[in-house]
Amino acid sequence: MSIFMSRDVKLYVSGISSQVWEIPVLEGYSFSQSTNTAEVTLSEATGATGVSRRGRKMFNNSLAPVEFSFSTYARPFKGTAAYAKAAGDTDNDIHAVEEILWGLLLGADTWTAGDMKRGSSAVSTSDGTDLNIEFAQSNVPTLASGVVLTFVIPNESGSGSMAYEINGAAFNEASIDFDIEGIATINWSGMGTTITEGSAPTTTIDEKITSTSNFIQNRLSTLALTASASESILGSYNLVLTGGNITVSNNLTFLTPEELGVVNKPIGHVTGTRSVSGSLTCYLDDAAAGSADLFEDLTLSTGKITNEFDLTVNIGGTTSATPRLRFQCNHSHFQIPQHSFDDVVSVEATFDALPQFIDGTDECSIAYFA
Repeated sequence: MSIFMSRDVKLYVSGISSQVWEIPVLEGYSFSQSTNTAEVTLSEATGATGVSRRGRKMFNNSLAPVEFSFSTYARPFKGTAAYAKAAGDTDNDIHAVEEILWGLLLGADTWTAGDMKRGSSAVSTSDGTDLNIEFAQSNVPTLASGVVLTFVIPNESGSGSMAYEINGAAFNEASIDFDIEGIATINWSGMGTTITEGSAPTTTIDEKITSTSNFIQNRLSTLALTASASESILGSYNLVLTGGNITVSNNLTFLTPEELGVVNKPIGHVTGTRSVSGSLTCYLDDAAAGSADLFEDLTLSTGKITNEFDLTVNIGGTTSATPRLRFQCNHSHFQIPQHSFDDVVSVEATFDALPQFIDGTDECSIAYFA
């Protein structure tokens, strides 16, 4: 008898254009599926014999959606033409180990010549300068169908493994934290229809998953914050971050029929309101265009229905640094910062990245540099 060690897990992503990606994951991954149940109880007064029936019975109604979560490092790299597994990509085009995950989160359903697409429209584009990931194809009612996540857990003796397949996987959320003491890490979560036992697939795309030169250091991160030209009070601000977060969410809902006498499985999902939000923390300082000025100006502008900032976060450094990851949010609505009175007074500013128009898809763009 052998036991299984979670530390040796391998994650594979398949179901897109006949490709299989191997994705290195960090400690703390999880996946589970539960049952939706109904309870029938008895509650009555005492009868002539002094007996009061107090029983209960349980019924399985349906299977709940599979819930999964895991974390990856953000790892850009300069690829080779072989990375694309198709004509069109060239040596030194920039990709990311976790690129497929961003594509699935934002509506991609095909992989062609090294880029993620929705049909023939690009979700990601790569060249020798950067890898661009856009939201333009994310206004869809459902994400790609047929996606399978396979967690393969070898036993301690190396003589075998257990492979669990999450079928109909859909990515609901990606969240990246700016922990200045750490490495840029993205937390992924989503849902699927069923978990089944399977086998390890054959990897077709695994370039740079063992590289040690493509990790991004959060301590080098910078922030540029500029109010739009229409703002009469607000201006440009320079904040030196102590931490922060940006979260992209699809707000998925899984659909499961519930028929009497049948234990139904989830049949699919629908997307909800797409949201991009975050928070930034920094020390309170009185430098010109610093955090104190931002707080003061936002409190003075409370009579405005909306405010609009161009927000750029360079995780890993400025325009000359590599590797790095950039979030560009051109229409960010900021809340008044909240003070935290610790040994050193700090402030936290929360924001929502919005499209220019309510039905738009330009609330954020993501770029990797290597």
